[in-house]
Amino acid sequence: MEMTKRHFLNKEISLTDLLKSAYRLMFTAKTMSDLFEQEKKITSKYVHATSRGHEAIQLALGMQLLPQDFVSPYYRDDSILLGIGITPYELMLQLLAKKDDPFSGGRTYYAHPSLRRDDFPKMIHQSSGTGMQAIPTTGIAMGMKYKEETGIAENFSEKPIAVCSLGDASCTEGEVSEAFQMAALKQLPILYLVQDNEWDISASAKEIRAQDITKYMQGFNGIETRTIDGTDFIKSYETVKECIRIIREERRPMLIHAKVPLLNHHTSGVRKEWYRDDLEECAKNDPLIKLRNKLSEFSIEDSEVENIENEVQNLVRTDFENAILAEDPKPEDALTNDFAPTPITIEKGERSPSGKIPTVMVDCALFAIRELMQKHPEALLYGQDVGLRLGGVFREAITLAAQFGENRVFNTPIQEAFIVGSTVGMSAVGLKPIVEVQFADYIWPGLNQLFTEVSRSYYLSNGKWPVSMILRVPIGAYGSGGPYHSSSVESVLCNIKGIKIAYPSTGADLKGLMKAAFYDPNPVVMLEHKGLYWSKIEGTEAAKTIEPDEDYVIPFGKAREVLLCDNQQNRPTLTIITYGMGVYWASNAAKQFDNQIEIIDLRTLAPLDENRVFESVKKHNRCIVLTEEPVNNSFAQSLAARINENCFRHLDAPVKVIGAKNLPAIPINSELEKEMLPNTEKLIKEIEQLLRY
Repeated sequence: MEMTKRHFLNKEISLTDLLKSAYRLMFTAKTMSDLFEQEKKITSKYVHATSRGHEAIQLALGMQLLPQDFVSPYYRDDSILLGIGITPYELMLQLLAKKDDPFSGGRTYYAHPSLRRDDFPKMIHQSSGTGMQAIPTTGIAMGMKYKEETGIAENFSEKPIAVCSLGDASCTEGEVSEAFQMAALKQLPILYLVQDNEWDISASAKEIRAQDITKYMQGFNGIETRTIDGTDFIKSYETVKECIRIIREERRPMLIHAKVPLLNHHTSGVRKEWYRDDLEECAKNDPLIKLRNKLSEFSIEDSEVENIENEVQNLVRTDFENAILAEDPKPEDALTNDFAPTPITIEKGERSPSGKIPTVMVDCALFAIRELMQKHPEALLYGQDVGLRLGGVFREAITLAAQFGENRVFNTPIQEAFIVGSTVGMSAVGLKPIVEVQFADYIWPGLNQLFTEVSRSYYLSNGKWPVSMILRVPIGAYGSGGPYHSSSVESVLCNIKGIKIAYPSTGADLKGLMKAAFYDPNPVVMLEHKGLYWSKIEGTEAAKTIEPDEDYVIPFGKAREVLLCDNQQNRPTLTIITYGMGVYWASNAAKQFDNQIEIIDLRTLAPLDENRVFESVKKHNRCIVLTEEPVNNSFAQSLAARINENCFRHLDAPVKVIGAKNLPAIPINSELEKEMLPNTEKLIKEIEQLLRY
């Protein structure tokens, strides 16, 4: 599709011309809203919301943004989109989920933009989750500041800013507070626009908030707030202009609290007449009427205004009729852009260079990140306690802050959601974030961002915004860590589509997969078993390997053959499919059997090397899937089902899944922990039974 021409690029124009242009756009927004209501049999097939009542502040913002800026509108912000130059036709293509919807190709709702055009402000994928955009957009601002501090920022005549638009009700979300905290702490170049219509669907302000955003922001030291009547276009425009100037020049956060009425339905599916008793009062505060009166004050003739209105009505009607006729997506279009192509497709480099001694896993990861940061100034590492004083609770980042500086390796607050979600924004500005969650047990607050924002960005932006990030997660039971430091979470993660998941069991694999993850344009979760970090557990010595050279990479989806055996005719054999600590339980158990056990280490859980798994199962006719997780409803059970479906005719026994007992948590007492978890002795008994089947 040919790109549309923007209405404004922040050029100096007369106030009269500005008001006329604003009125044209505001009347466009109203005309579209009215049309959608008139044609609701067509337009309400897919849920939509409009900006009626919010138009003045939204246009005041959209008309002043530059191509180097990033803006994250929320689902009521179609006037922001009109203000930056998106046409009614383009918006209607999304409204009707058409193939040429410029934001998502028919994959997501109206006014859920994602835009990557050279002469427009940029927009990362926007979701429906209220307040969810605050963390990724604050990540954009954090990335802008990082690039400026490290000397790798683009040379714009005016420095870029990030803008995050929020409804006031969404500011009760904890993740919005995390974003505010980091913006204030780091003094980031971001404008938060909070539009306050005093409604949260059917709940009124007095029901759902203890204070409005102006009072709330008094608790955040370092974010200056402007409180305005968001229906007054001139006041809104002047306030936005002032705030943008301050942010561009002083590189610090600002917030505009704009009070506005909600003149239309919450959405097309939740209609205002069902529960609202303030509609007549709100209608008296219509920004369109106020702007129309302002035109009269500037002696703009009624005939000129009527011409504008007629032109807009004709345009909107024509665009709607053309949008109805536009092509729908084809069924096969649903299958594109799940992952961006990766350049790492084959194993390269030297896995075991001569003249080296074995290195523990934790150091192989450290050395991999060090090499990446030396080579790539866009690489940075952050998370809880990874900074200069500690270098991570497992010392997995030790020396990195000292070597690369505290602006490249830094601590964050205890904010797993921010750690995870900020990578969306960091990646959008061209950075390569490597982030850490201290333990798998504490990944849960970050799953909202991982699922809603990180994993879906590439697919729902129709290929415009891949999120290139690595999330390091120490995982598994070790040293009586107890119920909050020992969990396995891979089954939950494997149900999040759009991310890749590695689970290496040796130092060489950890380094090779870390390098592959860095060069992969998609999000990667690196599960690192803390019981293998130093090979202190008896029987895990093989996790220490020769450190591969700097160029070593392993493609995702390629399993490792730990132990091979022949398919013997005179006695049964079996294959063990496993990963992580399971590799060592299997390796030690196999010593009790004379060339009867094959062991396949998956290395990556998503994507999965199904071909190698099925090949091994068909060769040996018996299979154990071994995991550290509780068995029921696990990734391992899912894999067993796939094996059963694809290898059924080759099986001489049911596929056996062995894992932890199905209990809510791992006890801290060492004997209770031992009872719950798999181990070599338990595995030997299961192997004996399966070989006798």
